[in-house]
Amino acid sequence: MDTSQYLDIFLDESKEHLQNLSDQIMELEQNPENMDTINEIFRAAHSLKGMAGTMGYKRMQTLTHDMENVFSEVRNGTFKVQPGMIDILFKSLDALEEYVNNIQQTTEEGTNDNQDLIDALNSILKNNGEVVAGGGAPAADSGAAASSAPAEAPASNDGNVKGEKWQEIKINDTERMLIDKAHSEGLKVYGLTVYVEEACVLKAARAFLVFKALEKLGEIIVSAPTAQDIEDEKFELTFSLIFISGNTADEIKEAVKSVSEIEEAFCAEYTAAAPAKPAEPEKPAETKPAEEAKPAVTAPAPKAAAPAATPAPAPAAKPAAAAASASSTKPAAKPVVNRTVRVDIEKLDNLMNLVSELIIAKNSLISATAAAEDNKGDNGSVNEQIEYLESVTTNLHESVMKVRMVPIESVVAKFPRMIRDLSKKLGKKMELYMSGEDTELDRTVVDEIGDPLMHMLRNSADHGLEPNDVRVANGKPEVGSIFLDAYQDGNNVVIEVRDDGGGINVDAVRNKAIERGTVTPEQAEAMTEKEIIDLLFLPSFSTAKKVSDVSGRGVGLDVVKSKIESLSGEVEVKNRFGEGSSWIIRLPLTLAIIQALMVVIGDEKYAIALGSIQTIEDVLPEDIKLVQAKEVIHIRGTVIPIIRMDKVLEIPSRGDEDNKNKNLTVIIVKKGDKQAGLVVDELIGQQEVVIKSMGKYIKVPKMISGATILGNGEVALILDTNALI
Repeated sequence: MDTSQYLDIFLDESKEHLQNLSDQIMELEQNPENMDTINEIFRAAHSLKGMAGTMGYKRMQTLTHDMENVFSEVRNGTFKVQPGMIDILFKSLDALEEYVNNIQQTTEEGTNDNQDLIDALNSILKNNGEVVAGGGAPAADSGAAASSAPAEAPASNDGNVKGEKWQEIKINDTERMLIDKAHSEGLKVYGLTVYVEEACVLKAARAFLVFKALEKLGEIIVSAPTAQDIEDEKFELTFSLIFISGNTADEIKEAVKSVSEIEEAFCAEYTAAAPAKPAEPEKPAETKPAEEAKPAVTAPAPKAAAPAATPAPAPAAKPAAAAASASSTKPAAKPVVNRTVRVDIEKLDNLMNLVSELIIAKNSLISATAAAEDNKGDNGSVNEQIEYLESVTTNLHESVMKVRMVPIESVVAKFPRMIRDLSKKLGKKMELYMSGEDTELDRTVVDEIGDPLMHMLRNSADHGLEPNDVRVANGKPEVGSIFLDAYQDGNNVVIEVRDDGGGINVDAVRNKAIERGTVTPEQAEAMTEKEIIDLLFLPSFSTAKKVSDVSGRGVGLDVVKSKIESLSGEVEVKNRFGEGSSWIIRLPLTLAIIQALMVVIGDEKYAIALGSIQTIEDVLPEDIKLVQAKEVIHIRGTVIPIIRMDKVLEIPSRGDEDNKNKNLTVIIVKKGDKQAGLVVDELIGQQEVVIKSMGKYIKVPKMISGATILGNGEVALILDTNALI
């Protein structure tokens, strides 16, 4: 039976069952006698076993079957739940999650049998629930066993030899055309191979920062693996790319190696092989696929210098062998990317009704237009139908947005287990309290916020909460509290991570910054508390005294800031030294359609998101004062710096005499607790705009977040006020 058509359903339901098992085992640890919880775990394990068996995933089925056997005995009263048993069950869940991730990426469950875990589960059955040293020891090592297989993979892939893997990238005609164009414009084309440190926890985040650094120096033509695979962390410890830039190879390497946890980078000028390949395959038309692969690799060899001719067959042998083995088994399956959204049937019914209304509105508009032509210019009925159409499209937009919205529960549900593991690893007692899990966000945003939230929670657990004895000495409860709250605030969703720990030691951060040479002692003395706390978001900055697998590398907070800002959000820190700290993320509800204020600067039109606008002021020229050579205005007891947008955007100002003495139109915008006044020439009005990406081939400054197409076909750029302040 072909089960591939059910793969998406299997993945969705497996993840639900795994999350349910994790939640229930957490509950079981607190209440070992709760029979309802035990029955729920048994049912979930039984369902997961049946699904894995139906899909043909035998290893997953075997492990789940043994978990089910343990819970069957607990349910029958043969033995009770022991603390050691919980640890083994959690390790089994991790193994099942590894199977599901493998299936999602390759449609295969992998080759890890997790025999140590199976032995440990069977040992529990034999010893009436007791976790004996012999049965428990292998379980403790299972994490290492599970991780050893992937750790060996990169070694076998590159033979422990680091080199310029970008030479293996195959380019198509479009990419070749871009390379030729770059050469004609006097630019250089480089090949670049980047190696990430083996201990790196977040490879995709490191790659994201490398791409971001490179985009400031030039244009990335192609990468291997693809950008999507790199984003989904479907690569080992290396990735390669071909890159156009006017900079030198050393400058590019320096930019790449400025990103923390990058072990090595190889960069050299790229020379594209002559496109003489199509003629070659005709000769060995009747040979095996393995032989067809050889000409493709060795074709450029005649062009190479004589010394290169001898080693040429060696690299060819690898791909040929790989092609042979692949053809003898089966073609590599395309990774499965799960991008589904579960939708309430009422929302779909509402959407269907609105589409019906849209069709009626279209027909009414056609009829009204025909009637207007017969009445020779009476447009009253046409205008009426246009208003009706506007109402329907607005409702349709709201309905579609609701369909895209999903609760953040899918992201935060895994955190209680993470805090439990951190509590044991760090030797600190702590509890996580969550609220607002039903708060809804756009699916694209929800997919991206998991890593930033994980870093912030780990930060609170490791840096925020003090050791138990210190807490007791300070008159605090021995068990530390971490809070994760989510709520909607206007057109934004606010997610707050706070703790009742020691807060941020500003003096320690200042001293660390001086020690690292980030700031001079004089600069540090003049910095405010907020400016010093903001130093924590710099790459590789950490106040940890030693590096551990939880913290100390300075990886977390720079990833948080980069990721949140890429989602048009902002991060704010509130500190109470000795009492705790709060980390507040503010995100837009959606990244697709926004309410914006349309303005004119010079002769160009721009859009500013309404969510960031506080007020609009009419300011007299004489009310503008200078403070430290910067223009400011004084409004209702607050001094606000002003930004002349025509100068920032390098737009010729309206230089006529009338405008010099005219009142200025100033839009007051806010980012956290900072404010600024944007000086514009003219206001057009409020408008609903659809955000369009500028694309990767157009280099845009940070202050431009996208573009929109106006009703008359003009393109207006959307200003990112966060980048301006």
